Amino acid sequence: MEQSAELATPSPLPRTRQRRLWHRYVELTKPRVVALMSFTVLVGMLLATSGPVPLPLFLFGTLGVALVAGSAAAINHLVDRRIDALMARTRLRPLPSGALGAVQVLAFAAAIGAAGMALLLHFTNLLCALLTFASLLGYAVVYSLYLKRATPQNIVIGGAAGAAPPLLGWVAVTGQVDPGALVLFLIILVWTPPHFWALAIHRCADYAKADIPMLPVVHGIPFTQKRVLQYTIALLPLTLLPNAIGMSSWLYLAGALPLGLRFIWHAWALKRDVRQAMPTFRFSIVHLFGLFGLLLADHYLLPL
Repeated sequence: MEQSAELATPSPLPRTRQRRLWHRYVELTKPRVVALMSFTVLVGMLLATSGPVPLPLFLFGTLGVALVAGSAAAINHLVDRRIDALMARTRLRPLPSGALGAVQVLAFAAAIGAAGMALLLHFTNLLCALLTFASLLGYAVVYSLYLKRATPQNIVIGGAAGAAPPLLGWVAVTGQVDPGALVLFLIILVWTPPHFWALAIHRCADYAKADIPMLPVVHGIPFTQKRVLQYTIALLPLTLLPNAIGMSSWLYLAGALPLGLRFIWHAWALKRDVRQAMPTFRFSIVHLFGLFGLLLADHYLLPL
């Protein structure tokens, strides 16, 4: 009887391992990146209409995009498992660390990707679902399999997939691509290179070791520092386009202008001192959150 009782009572160790395994699957989805993307999806939805967004569309449309984005991230883990093992920043990821196998990751990516597409088809519209699937292919296949290893302009070209979320949110509500959606897409498209190149400067040795032709590896850190500054300068007028096309009013402008100038200041500091790479990278995230938060506040506090 004692032996039977011991067999019937689960040990706490397997539960601990299950929790850890669950966390490893979540890690595959790059949750911080997906959280930022989901935020821009929500903003895109809310900016697309002056009225309320239906709750099922709001919740399940956002979840659908997030699941597809998580699927693309998991496929990226699978494609990059060899180079991840060579880089200090990524060597403890689920695949290079041995916590998960390739088949497990592929099955997980397929499952959450299919679930996300099903939600989009049911709760949004066909155009939104097709554009979301195209974004998955752009990141998981075109960028991860080809561009990342082929050209130092990989993040410039491949950034289109990462810039899509607010456009997807907009299209989920309206069923069409409007100028406002394109402006949101363009802002993130031009924001992405200085954001990522700042990190690439900080991790230049890792990328060189993994033989990945990131801009600072191919053209050098001083060249990349100049490019970061040039892109942040080019980004500033683009962030003012919402005012130019009547999407927003003075409230957004009053916040977007100092945020853009601060980003340029960080890029200028990075040009003078490579140790400013991570502060520039971190502020770029604050910059994007701030812009979209301001757009949202302007939309509801000062409706046009």
